[in-house]
This record gives sequence, structure tokens and C-alpha cells, in this order.
Amino acid sequence: MKDLFYRIQQNKGPLGKWAKHAEGYFVFPKLDGPIGNRMIFNGKEVITWSINDYLGLANHPEVRAIDAEAAKEFGSAYPMGARMMSGHTEFHEQLEHELADFVDKEAAYLLNFGYQGILSTIDSLVNKDDVIVYDVDAHACIIDGVRLHHGKRYTYQHNDIDSLEKNLIRATKIANQTGGGILVISEGVFGMRGEQGRLKEISDLKNKYNFRFLVDDAHGFGTLGKNGSGAGNEQGVQDKIDVYFATFAKSMASTGAFVAGDKEIIDYLKYNMRSQMFAKSLQMVLVKGALKRLDMLRTRPEFKNNLWINVNALQNGLKSSGFDIGLTKSCVTPVYLKGSIPEAMVLVKDLRENYSIFCSIVVYPVIPKGMILLRLIPTASHTLEDVSITLEAFSKIREKLENGIYKRLSQGITSNV
Repeated sequence: MKDLFYRIQQNKGPLGKWAKHAEGYFVFPKLDGPIGNRMIFNGKEVITWSINDYLGLANHPEVRAIDAEAAKEFGSAYPMGARMMSGHTEFHEQLEHELADFVDKEAAYLLNFGYQGILSTIDSLVNKDDVIVYDVDAHACIIDGVRLHHGKRYTYQHNDIDSLEKNLIRATKIANQTGGGILVISEGVFGMRGEQGRLKEISDLKNKYNFRFLVDDAHGFGTLGKNGSGAGNEQGVQDKIDVYFATFAKSMASTGAFVAGDKEIIDYLKYNMRSQMFAKSLQMVLVKGALKRLDMLRTRPEFKNNLWINVNALQNGLKSSGFDIGLTKSCVTPVYLKGSIPEAMVLVKDLRENYSIFCSIVVYPVIPKGMILLRLIPTASHTLEDVSITLEAFSKIREKLENGIYKRLSQGITSNV
């Protein structure tokens, strides 16, 4: 018998094996200073394209004032206990009512975290007799939620409606045998590629197949639709989404999440979602802060307007310069390049140290071998000057990559780590 940790000691994983070269710089980097379009990295100011503060609310003076007032009044502990036992307040209820109204649903339920929230929602909605059909490019939190499922589960090819329908046929046969139902899961916006989920086409299939539809709209909430009410609203099918999920971690620049739908479904989740039943209530400072942020989404369209001015300037500029940004239809801006992981490391270091541009780097196994994805997140706090500087820098690093400069400089970094 081997020691439990033998495997861990022998294999650090596809990303972990790079820790010696990457940690503290390429992964687990430290960004200092006020959250905004420019922050401090490695002791110098950089244009920051890696913060999901879409509407620029994180450091907004009105938001910070409410957060400070709530912290002064309630501290960081109140309310104590789980909602069902002692952690329920009128402000939690108020926020749920306002969120439900904002996303055109009967009811909403507050959740402590986005990752935990969607995972637990999936786990609570299905039992062993049910079948889950979900997009193969779903976020890790969805995949982990599906892993908890003891029944059948099928993936369909990314945003491929024909593939979805083939799997719905398979799922229907199984559900007819078990007496269960079918849950289809998509994202409103896929956070890595920036593509919107094909919510309308998926919804249209509800006329042909008997399934319920869950949408994780983490990146669409606040950025798409009327006043930022999400991808379902943007595509005109919010009423066809049975369970709508979003997080506060992006447009709301905070911590927490919510799930919304028919009151009957939300009531069921309130009494059956174990991760919330047995967890401490969302702290009052976060609840009061979320009420303020939601009010700004509803009443201050200039934040979303400014966001899209910057998104369009960046994405149109990249396309005009011949960059491949895929099929994004959201704020998420991927830039696809060809190169190895060592080349990517040298490229990103050059981008940060010599051009003062900080963006996220994505490599294998998240994307295919031989590809480099630079992921940019425009926000309302960016400026057109930031965009111009970034476009010029990207043209220069692409030229170096194509001329083999990064390949030569990466010779000391090998996969033999």
C-alpha cells in the first residue's frame, strides 16, 4: 500500500508542475493599491485588465461610503448563525425581493458565494433519477456541481444546438426509464471565451423536449440586457429560464450570489440547499453593500454605457489590428496567439515589465496545447488612453512572438520541472 501523499509528491498536476517558475508572478500575483484601471504590480504602475470590476463600482466613493457605514453599524459578524436559525433579517429579504424584481423572476434567494452557490443549486435540484445535460465548456463550479450528481449526465459540444438535441434524445430515453426529469445547464456568458450561451435556441427546444433550464449568468449580470439585467434579458428569453443564477463577485464588486425563479422553486431551495441551511448568514455589511450596488445598476446607466464604450474600443481595435478574439459577444476579451507555455511566460513578463500591461494568461490544459490566450476584462473605469497603449503594446509583443524572440528567451524554461 502506498502512502496517501505519494501521488501528490510525484505529480504536482498540469499547472502545479510550473509552480517553481510561475508562483508569485504568473499565478498568485500580488496587485496592490486601490482597485481600478491602474494598480501596482511588482513595484510599478500597470494598466490592469484582470479585474472583474465591470462597472467600476469597487472603488466608487458612494459604494465605499455605504460599506464603511454598514461596517461601523453592524461590524463583520452580524447576523450570527444560519438564516434558518438566527441569521435572518429584513434587509436579507429586501435584497432578495429587489433582485427578483430586477431579473424578472417571482422570487430570489441569497447565497454566500458564487462557486458554492451554483454547485449547491445543481446538487439540490436533481436526484439520482434525473439527467443533467450541460455545455462541455461550463465553468469549473458547474462541473463540480454535476460531479455530485448520482444519476446520468451528458455534455454537449460548446454552443452546439445539434449536439444538445442529440443528448436531449439520449436524456429523454433515460428519464423515461427512471421516471426522472432533465436539467439543461448553460452559462449566460462563458467567462473564458466571452461567447454568450445560445439561450434562445436552447429555450426553443423546450417546446420539443421536456426539460428545465438553469443559466449561470455570472458575467452577464450587470453587463448585458436592460440596465444590466442579464443575458436572458439581452436575448429576450428571460421568461424561458427556469432557474437564473448570478454572482456579486463581478459587476457588483462584492461577495455573495443569488438564485432566482418561480417562488415554488426558490422556496424548495431555501429548505433543501444544505450549503446555505448549515452555513452562516451573509454578513450585513455585504447585504447593505449589495443593496446600494443594485440600486446603482438600476438607476445609473452611465456605468454600463461607459463600460461598453471601452469594450467596443478595445475589441474593435484588436480586430482592426488583425488579432483573433474569437466569437466574444460580451465584455470578456480573449486574444488567441500561438506558442508554448515557456514562450507565454516570457511574453507575459515582457508585457508586464516593459509595457506596463497586466492581463491574465491562460495556457494548456485550459486551452489546447500550442495556444496562448491573453484574457482582458475591460471595465467602466478604463480610459481610451488605456486602450490605445494596450493596442500598441499587443502589436509589439505579437511581432516578437512571430519572430521567435520569445522562443529563444524561453530556452531556460523547460517542461522538465
